[in-house]
Amino acid sequence: MTCQSEHAPQPAPGCTDLTWYTPWDSARIRVIAWTCDCLPVVYELCQVGGQGFIRRTAQGEGSPEIRETQRWHVAEAYHVWSAILSGMAR
Repeated sequence: MTCQSEHAPQPAPGCTDLTWYTPWDSARIRVIAWTCDCLPVVYELCQVGGQGFIRRTAQGEGSPEIRETQRWHVAEAYHVWSAILSGMAR
């Protein structure tokens, strides 16, 4: 079986370290894009109430660990998403 989603590459030297927070309680989150779940860490570009953010899920033994970035204007969230997909942010 081949993967259908993009893979986040290894972080590049000097990449931007994002700050990850406990998830907010938002009932109406729309997931816009995601990375492949064949890797231990999955990233999702999410949108809620006119704002965008990145969700990170670390899969492994036991329960997954879910964290989210701060909320930004949607255009900034897309910029950060592109940085993750190019290895320039983690």
